[in-house]
Amino acid sequence: MEGALDALEYRRVVGRFATGVTVVTTVLDGECHALTANSFTSVSLDPFLVLFCPEKPARLHDAVLASGTFGVSVLAEGQQELSRRFALRGRSLDGQFDGVPHTVGPLTGAILLRGALSTLECRTVSTVDAGDHTVVIGEVIGLDVPHPTGAPLLFYEGRYGGYRP
Repeated sequence: MEGALDALEYRRVVGRFATGVTVVTTVLDGECHALTANSFTSVSLDPFLVLFCPEKPARLHDAVLASGTFGVSVLAEGQQELSRRFALRGRSLDGQFDGVPHTVGPLTGAILLRGALSTLECRTVSTVDAGDHTVVIGEVIGLDVPHPTGAPLLFYEGRYGGYRP
């Protein structure tokens, strides 16, 4: 293939891969950080490993690297507003969880969202520089399925949708 690849075309092409939507959280020096991420996946069953890829300029990026722990809430259909809330760049950290039903992870202190399909608490075991993002690999140290009958929130071609079997 000749010539430079176009960034908009690249986004259009990779956007054709449907993903689930998560909110990743961490706490550092008593301050909670959160980020919507669809770059989340299971990596290994032995040990239990997952990964997500925060953008380097995101506040959560440096906080999660410094804290060494994070929580993941896998969003359910109908939680689009939570996804949008935590995807908003530059939002105030003060009161960002006001009105958001949540619990605090007993192992990490990270916020876990109520109504999520599943939640995980993780300890960072490795990071890999990846262009404008970092791949953060975490060992799962706690997990739960608080909403076992829910349907997942999906993201495809820049839009939210749901899963219908």
